[in-house]
Amino acid sequence: MISFDDTIVAPATPPGTSAIAVIRLSGGKAINICNQLFKSKDLEKEQSHTIHYGSLRDGDELLDEVLVSLFKAPRSFTKEDVVEISCHGSGYVVQHIIRSLLKRGARLAEPGEFTKRAFLNGQFDLAQAEAIGDLIHADSEATHRAALHQMRGGFSKQIRDLREQLVHFASLVELELDFGEEDVEFANRADLRNLVLETKIAISKLMESFRLGNVIKSGVPTVIVGKPNAGKSTLLNALLNEEKAIVSDIPGTTRDAIEDEIQIEGIRFRFIDTAGLRHTTDAIEAIGVARTREKLKQAALIIYLYDVTQTTAAELENELSEIQPLDIPYLVVGNKTDVVAPEGRGRATIFISAATGQGLDELRRQLLGKVQADEYRKSDTLVTNLRHYEQLRLTHEALAQVLSGLDAGITGDLLAMDIRQALHHLGQITGEITTDDLLANIFSKFCIGK
Repeated sequence: MISFDDTIVAPATPPGTSAIAVIRLSGGKAINICNQLFKSKDLEKEQSHTIHYGSLRDGDELLDEVLVSLFKAPRSFTKEDVVEISCHGSGYVVQHIIRSLLKRGARLAEPGEFTKRAFLNGQFDLAQAEAIGDLIHADSEATHRAALHQMRGGFSKQIRDLREQLVHFASLVELELDFGEEDVEFANRADLRNLVLETKIAISKLMESFRLGNVIKSGVPTVIVGKPNAGKSTLLNALLNEEKAIVSDIPGTTRDAIEDEIQIEGIRFRFIDTAGLRHTTDAIEAIGVARTREKLKQAALIIYLYDVTQTTAAELENELSEIQPLDIPYLVVGNKTDVVAPEGRGRATIFISAATGQGLDELRRQLLGKVQADEYRKSDTLVTNLRHYEQLRLTHEALAQVLSGLDAGITGDLLAMDIRQALHHLGQITGEITTDDLLANIFSKFCIGK
């Protein structure tokens, strides 16, 4: 049975051989347990936020020479006593030390248990805790920036401010219920309406930011599509700056989707080179074409590439007719402009030569424009978490019910119920309202040692 009174231990650094590794303990007995192995001095008598050099010994056996960092409650990440042991990065050494700590009363930490304890002890709210996980997994400038802003409480403050205003009016409506027979009105209905409308607008803006936030967090799935031999594989290789896809003059060389990622000014794009869109009697190529159509439906952005030397304006419009109904942002890119005069290039968003690299910088700029990359640099808050988006959506629906109730002139008890529903969903974002299942689901996704 897991108890939060236990002292927990886990490696805080990834497995594998390295110069150093860090082993973290947290709990009421953290210092005492470490003290039993650390023979150089009495850690119980040392000040918080100090580092101590010495040796760890299990009986007569020397485990390692280490640095021990002390963080005494409440001045630690978890607000408990925390000890971090910096040892040599051998997997054997790390496991040997952990086994010795377990023998003296520690237990292995569950995934995310250090952060969970920090949340439960009031170090930060739930949205900030989730941002720590996002920060650990950040793989681009954009994801790092969004996670850092959320971890510092920017998003949480907005949610708390909105919630506090609603709480004020909810308490006034609840107060009216205690004076039901006297027909008094503490919560001015016009002021309440204005507040709900303003809150709905703020919630809507946060929900709208999820489109960009999700792109930043997950990367932009960008499908390169077009007829066979339009130069799709050559373009993919040029964007990646490596020979990822096989290039051939034979139509239908690409039979399956080929994927890879690059970062353009901090935004991660997941490029997908597909089989050419065409009718074919080749059974294998036909499967590739079918998969291309499936990839198109999953794309956030489409690059439609056509060969300016082989495609007429009428043919191009016919080809685009398959893309337009998908309602997905797309760029029309004319390729092979190094061998065709400008007047013969036809209609396109941008003209390039995938073979020579001509126009690729402009293509990258256009790609950033399509995902509105400038917005993330200007925006204070972006919603990147699907759970947060869902709770914002439910809050928006509950506020709509409040407005409907005001219009219908419903009684204060029913009005209070709708307001409480909105408060419930906002509270779930920051963790003011939680369940064990919710916490278990969130923190199980963290790495062990965090």
